[in-house]
Amino acid sequence: MRSLTIDIGNTAIKYGCFENGVLQESAIVQTSEQLLAATERIAAAHAIVSSVVEPTATWAAALQPAVLGQVVEFSPATTPLPIHNAYATPHTLGADRLAAAVGAAWLRPNADTLILDVGTAIKCDWVEGGHTFRGGSIAPGLRLRFQALHTFTGRLPLVEMPADLGAPVPLTGDDTQSAIRSGVLNGAVAEVNGLIDSYRRQQGNLGVILTGGDANFFQPRLKGRIFVIPELVLIGLHRILVHNVEE
Repeated sequence: MRSLTIDIGNTAIKYGCFENGVLQESAIVQTSEQLLAATERIAAAHAIVSSVVEPTATWAAALQPAVLGQVVEFSPATTPLPIHNAYATPHTLGADRLAAAVGAAWLRPNADTLILDVGTAIKCDWVEGGHTFRGGSIAPGLRLRFQALHTFTGRLPLVEMPADLGAPVPLTGDDTQSAIRSGVLNGAVAEVNGLIDSYRRQQGNLGVILTGGDANFFQPRLKGRIFVIPELVLIGLHRILVHNVEE
């Protein structure tokens, strides 16, 4: 079966095409017209659409003519899942966080997993035993931190992300720009490593999955063994789709 998964995020739209459960194609598009063109080309048997910025109904209605079967609108509060959701307020839970948890449970069954989704926000979520989403933490992402220092102060400049994400970031900045860069980047790395350490003290056999747009920056700077899975949310959406249309 060919299926289409769509993740509408804060800054871009990402889609994945699965063929008999295997991800064959993924891409990022910027407009609804580009997404519709990809949907018509793929001609999926079924599709699932998830969004953290706006209701999915409009998207589902627009895509339905290009999909042979169902277009499932993923809602964390109401869509049936292949894992247990222990979040106290599922109606406020981001669809991308829950989809990532389903993806992690699929990839690491019967195992504790910590998901680090580093993008617009830095989200750290725990999947207990490969079967239960427990929640986690949300903090500003790297660009939000740079922007906040500029927006909420009188004189601090807006500093951009470094062009070379692998280059060392000096701990001690010797001018205002390099001091901001050290505070935001080295501070965020220390924060995430601290969260990993705290979870590992609680769950000794914990696996860590890293995903999100800033994964390339964090990967070489995090402690211990880290699994980098850029398509984790798409994988989770595919498992949710299969659970709803096949199982």
